[in-house]
Amino acid sequence: MRLVVDLNRCQGYAQCVFLAPDVFYLHGDEALLFSPRFDEAQRDRVEKAAAACPVQAILVDCSDEPTKGVEPHVG
Repeated sequence: MRLVVDLNRCQGYAQCVFLAPDVFYLHGDEALLFSPRFDEAQRDRVEKAAAACPVQAILVDCSDEPTKGVEPHVG
């Protein structure tokens, strides 16, 4: 399972931090940090956190299949 957060869209409301603190956390007052992979035990909380985001900046991908047509970025 993967997690993608559009940090350009994120406004730092931190609803995700309250709902899934094992995956999302704030660095300082507004910088959101997150773990891009999470396990099945955290799935319900992560999905609730994504749904609670006021600006819909969080995308939860529950498949483990590689993204087609996207080159991995190294560097």
